[in-house]
Amino acid sequence: MTDKDLIRPMPFRLSRRQLVSGMASLGVLAGVPMRPASAQKKIIVPEGEFAPLPIAIPNFAGGTPADGDVAVGVTQVITNNLKRSGLFAPIDQAAYIDKVVNFDVVPQFNNWKSINAQALVTGRMTRQGDGRLKAEFRLWDVATGQPLDGQQYFTQPENWRRISHIISDKIYERMTSEKGYFDSRVVFVDETGAKERRVKRLALMDQDGANVRYLTRGSDLVLTPRFSPSTQEITYMEFGQGDPRVYLLNIETGQREIVGNFPGMTFSPRFSPDGQRVIMSLQQGGNSNLFVMDLRSKSTTRLTDTPAIDTSPSYSPDGSHIAFESDRGGKPQIYVMPAGGGQAQRISFGEGGSYSTPVWSPRGDYIAFTKQGGGQFSIGIIKPDGSGERILTSGFHNEGPTFAPNGRVVMFFRDLGPGPNLFTVDISGRFEQKVPTPGFASDPAWSPLLS
Repeated sequence: MTDKDLIRPMPFRLSRRQLVSGMASLGVLAGVPMRPASAQKKIIVPEGEFAPLPIAIPNFAGGTPADGDVAVGVTQVITNNLKRSGLFAPIDQAAYIDKVVNFDVVPQFNNWKSINAQALVTGRMTRQGDGRLKAEFRLWDVATGQPLDGQQYFTQPENWRRISHIISDKIYERMTSEKGYFDSRVVFVDETGAKERRVKRLALMDQDGANVRYLTRGSDLVLTPRFSPSTQEITYMEFGQGDPRVYLLNIETGQREIVGNFPGMTFSPRFSPDGQRVIMSLQQGGNSNLFVMDLRSKSTTRLTDTPAIDTSPSYSPDGSHIAFESDRGGKPQIYVMPAGGGQAQRISFGEGGSYSTPVWSPRGDYIAFTKQGGGQFSIGIIKPDGSGERILTSGFHNEGPTFAPNGRVVMFFRDLGPGPNLFTVDISGRFEQKVPTPGFASDPAWSPLLS
């Protein structure tokens, strides 16, 4: 059904395949052969001290004078993406010896070595006769003078920011051997107004805080938005008239539907990895248990049956197990059990405190959590077998972790008093930084890559 409370339907969001046409490896310049990938520089990220890779990213060239602004804009987005990752240290353009770089000419690598650049990115943006935008880039190893990667893309001019994210992902992947995460989005709860009369709307933005779009008007309270891993849908809770309900929202069409009508309170809906099921917590009397609903048949299966409060379920990436929060041991802790139900194993045993809001990494190697104790709220990660617990950040009211698509970065929200804001931190506990949003923001959920 169509919800009258929704903002107008969102424009169709293209997949990476639909976004770009004519994507191809960029021909290597004459006399500069491509060397085997194994021979090229890679960023190895240790758990201890780490120095980010110095990289030079001069302004992309405009194929025509009219293309100059978009070329500079693409350069800035790529620079900001790589800098925010914490793995790269873009060199200030004021230090450049070569102020203008000809994309069709092999760079003078001695000029880049002299400013300690270890990698160099060159590029060009050109408007085509049919109105499309042609984006080209090359990634160079400054020490050897060898090209590491090169691509060209054709797309519509309004997609220039997404092309910037795609190029950023290519550079990140080539230099780290891990998938990037820049061509992705975050859904969150936008909060405005006085604290006692806070208006909460669902909002969607690019992972760097750009292109914020509102999905609801704020007439009803919304909580816990979560992305489907396989479709352009979001599941979330809404408190309107009567009991809270779980909805599915299609962010392409603006349409939404009720997942189901359940007696009592409903909490923490989240998709299965195949997008075909939604798992949630349903309150019945003084306790709550986990249930899963098949979105096609609408049939519901009960997974836990205890006198405790079981909530915040999250599937492993392969769909075989579920992590969840339960106070069956006296206070909230993290448990793991088979996806079909059965024996649950407690995995959180840290000194003091309680554990909540578990969420499984897309890589399957860690589960992120919120830990409360000693007047502190910490965001941490732990391996699914309970080993390797690591606190990433601590402070006043940190909550709601969500992983980037590559599992390398965690986003969460922190409320220091006036209202919450979004932050990111690397899984090593480094590179903590605030994510720009129009106002207060909470409860983030990171999408998969848009490709």
